[in-house]
Amino acid sequence: MLTTSVAEAAQILRQGKVLAYPTEAVWGLGCDPMNEQAFLEILRLKQRPIEKGVILLAGQISQVEHLLENLDLKMREQVIHTWTHRTQTERATTWLLPADASIPQWIKGDHAKVAVRVTTHPLCIALCNAFDGFIVSTSANPAGLEPARSLQDVSRYFASQLNYLNGDLGLSQQPSRILDAVTGEVIRT
Repeated sequence: MLTTSVAEAAQILRQGKVLAYPTEAVWGLGCDPMNEQAFLEILRLKQRPIEKGVILLAGQISQVEHLLENLDLKMREQVIHTWTHRTQTERATTWLLPADASIPQWIKGDHAKVAVRVTTHPLCIALCNAFDGFIVSTSANPAGLEPARSLQDVSRYFASQLNYLNGDLGLSQQPSRILDAVTGEVIRT
């Protein structure tokens, strides 16, 4: 199913289905992160091992505030700054944060931390807000293939296996960089 309605797309997520949607730089696959069956469907579609974990995408800081509580004040401010002071053309930043008990193991994979990004992409903000929380966000491509950069690309990869929220990609040229908020390590430049 193809929709341009954010409310419809949020309902698709609540129904435990997988959704393809445009993000800051590439198309993503998403689902309700608390729905293990939907999550396993994403892994099946991507041919991705569960050990790797995935990114959670939020529309506002309040949706992930509980994951920032164990950071020292300086790091917390840095994380929030990268999420709130980014222009539309700058590369987004995903942070590895200490996971709390609310994050299912399947989201983290073999890791103690969880990858989180608060987006500035208007459609993604609207989707997370309509869903009333963060969602899974992983690139819309089978493992080893290039991430989809258009509705046509993602449709070629997955055809009728998905629901689609049509819209425009953001203006960033690259997927988000990934940084560890505890160690300061750069995971993906």
